[in-house]
Amino acid sequence: MPSQEQPAKAIAARAIVTDIEGTTSSLSFVHDVLFPYARAHLPEFVRRHAEEPEVHALLNDARAEAGGDLDDPQLVATLLRWIDEDRKITPLKALQGLIWKEGYRRGELQGHIYPDACERLRHWHAQGIRLYVYSSGSVKAQQLLFGHTALGDLTALFSGYFDTRIGAKREPSAYRYIAEALALPPAEILFLSDVGAELEAAQEAGMQVVLLVREGTVPAPGAWVSATSFAEIVLQQNNVGLRPAG
Repeated sequence: MPSQEQPAKAIAARAIVTDIEGTTSSLSFVHDVLFPYARAHLPEFVRRHAEEPEVHALLNDARAEAGGDLDDPQLVATLLRWIDEDRKITPLKALQGLIWKEGYRRGELQGHIYPDACERLRHWHAQGIRLYVYSSGSVKAQQLLFGHTALGDLTALFSGYFDTRIGAKREPSAYRYIAEALALPPAEILFLSDVGAELEAAQEAGMQVVLLVREGTVPAPGAWVSATSFAEIVLQQNNVGLRPAG
């Protein structure tokens, strides 16, 4: 059972930062739809776009990350291996975002979002709470996902997006950067994720945190405030609380 423990001395959140994978959206959508799509289309995408300035720069960044002067076939093989290993490498994520952009434009992809997340995000936005996304996927990929959902274009709900260009999601410094960018004390920001190490980093930076435990996932270890859906998260005047599921 997810923990129902309440956060000590928590205050009302003025901003919410949410993860995507396993939080607003299903793990299966990312791993069973997006990743295979990028993998299948990456070789042809590189062949067609390698000389375009944006793609050329990303390929050079990937070469530098790989630590060698790779030709295009060798680099493509490395990128495919990184996808298989689910590596959080910024130029790879940016290339995936460009590939997914083509897929969304063609109507071959549609972003998944849980209905409870959509409803609650709209509710919080209407209340004037600032909403942000922090994901290992590129900012472009984040905007594409939320811009092409079965529940409509949700990009207007968000005040900003962050990706691994600001730092790794398991490093407290990334969350300190976000707080500075939002011009808010960390304690007035709520971070939502399904990954305990990310929650730990955000908490170390001073943020409030809630663990999302979606159906079919294993709760992250630790005594986290947790919820099985966004509908359980209630922003109260003096703290972040939970309402029973159902």
